[in-house]
Amino acid sequence: MTETEVPRLNAEDAPGAIYDARVLGKPRMVLFGLQHMFAMFGATILVPALTGLSVQATLLFAGLGTLLFHFLSKGKVPAFLGSSFAFIAGYAAVAPHGEANLLPYACLGVACAGLLYPMLSALFKAFGPNRVMRYFPPVVTGPIVISIGLILASSAIENCSTNWFVAVVAILTIIICNVWGLGMIKIIPILMGVIVSYILAAAMGEVNFQGVIDAAWIGLPITFENTVFGIMGPNFDSGLAITAIITIMPIAIATMIEHIGDISAISSTCNRDFIANPGLHRTLLGDGLATMLASLFGAPANTTYGENTGVLALTKVFDPRVVRIAAAFAILFSFCPKFAAVIGAMPPCVIGGVSLVLYGMISAVGIRNLVESRVDLTRTRNILIAAVILVLSIGIAYSTAGAIVIPAGAITISLSGLAVGSLAGIALNAILPME
Repeated sequence: MTETEVPRLNAEDAPGAIYDARVLGKPRMVLFGLQHMFAMFGATILVPALTGLSVQATLLFAGLGTLLFHFLSKGKVPAFLGSSFAFIAGYAAVAPHGEANLLPYACLGVACAGLLYPMLSALFKAFGPNRVMRYFPPVVTGPIVISIGLILASSAIENCSTNWFVAVVAILTIIICNVWGLGMIKIIPILMGVIVSYILAAAMGEVNFQGVIDAAWIGLPITFENTVFGIMGPNFDSGLAITAIITIMPIAIATMIEHIGDISAISSTCNRDFIANPGLHRTLLGDGLATMLASLFGAPANTTYGENTGVLALTKVFDPRVVRIAAAFAILFSFCPKFAAVIGAMPPCVIGGVSLVLYGMISAVGIRNLVESRVDLTRTRNILIAAVILVLSIGIAYSTAGAIVIPAGAITISLSGLAVGSLAGIALNAILPME
């Protein structure tokens, strides 16, 4: 691959312009596209494995959501949209065991959470980021993210307990690949953890491959009954729907902040200010609409993926067309039920080992958010806000009821700990004086 001099790009450059100093031919672009797909693969397919959502629909709307994001951001930002782990707590609150009849209600809640993205996008466009973000400072978002990981921790331990040996192998594989891995191995530690522990579990007789044998090679990725539209009818449970919406919508506060951080990271990696051009309002809108579209059709919420930002840093290839090729591959894989069956056959011990690391990382990201933002926890005001968020979120989640139940006429509304903690934290931040 030869190095050539490329003129500096500006706001008027065509969306399809090459964003780095490498001249790519079509074969290399396809190869780099495959690399981006595998980078997002392990984390993206793990979300449906943990929640019970469709693997095929997940891949389809990861690809479609990425293409929609690129369209709305003028094709300038080399970002891939994969499954968001932040919303797993919401799915678990509505459908604790991945119940097929309850998951569409959780998806409805996520779709409504996606509505907050266009609203924040409009506020950014009208007032600018600084005036809006004052209501969502790190002292609020950090403890929320910490709570998400800690709330999910018990499910990871429960899955690990089915076979701790396999789970520990998954954990060690992820750590070794992430710390000592070279090249692409360092970028895909989650995928490597899944592959190694899955093979070990199969060798130990922990995997039932009958579903894989029975599955077809080609099939449609969407089943109407698993979509939000499938629950709209005479048996629609309005109380459950309201509960799901109120429970899940506050999670979007954390994911929108995460989005801003991801776009900042991509900007830094590519040495271009994507927050200014094409603008944070465009990237937020793309992420939100992609999340809404995916949720309505039974797929997980979308988010910009740090794994793919790592690939950008590794390869120095910043051409957004390469990421769009990865999206096309994800769409292609979504039409293979046999592949989805392989994911569905993944034993709990594999899921437990991988999710133990992931859930811990979610909480660690929240802690990092507090540290990097230099939140002064010696101040009583900040301690009060963080304490209320953590205790309400985690305490209610692990209480006997697991939620605060509010009768409202003919329906009953259940507020999860995360919803109560998030709302309380936002309110305290707005009410308590800065000094």
